[in-house]
Amino acid sequence: MSFFLDKQDVDKFIVIGDRVLLKPKSPQQKTKSGLFLPPGFEEKQKISCGYVIKSGPGYPIPTIPETRELWKENDEKQNYFPLQVRTGDLAIFFQENSSLIEFNREKYVIVPHSAILMVIRDEDLIE
Repeated sequence: MSFFLDKQDVDKFIVIGDRVLLKPKSPQQKTKSGLFLPPGFEEKQKISCGYVIKSGPGYPIPTIPETRELWKENDEKQNYFPLQVRTGDLAIFFQENSSLIEFNREKYVIVPHSAILMVIRDEDLIE
């Protein structure tokens, strides 16, 4: 599914729950032996990779009602179990669980944290 979003800044995106916003890594144009790949080759792959732009707060943790006094106002903030990914990580994920969005003519992918197979955390990988 593809959406076109305009006149907003990526910094204004708020990623919800256990979702992760990725910038897809540029697809390979040819194989190691020098053969050129057809244009739709990358979309047919089951596994893809991209750089983490933003991630949601994580999995919500329910509050325990017995520790709360019901007559007092509920001033507790929602607690979250944090995600493992960080901004700048190279994430390898299942492409079938991803959603493609287009923002200012650039493609981004939103995936649930459970669809990420592994991350590579190296400062030299950031392009």
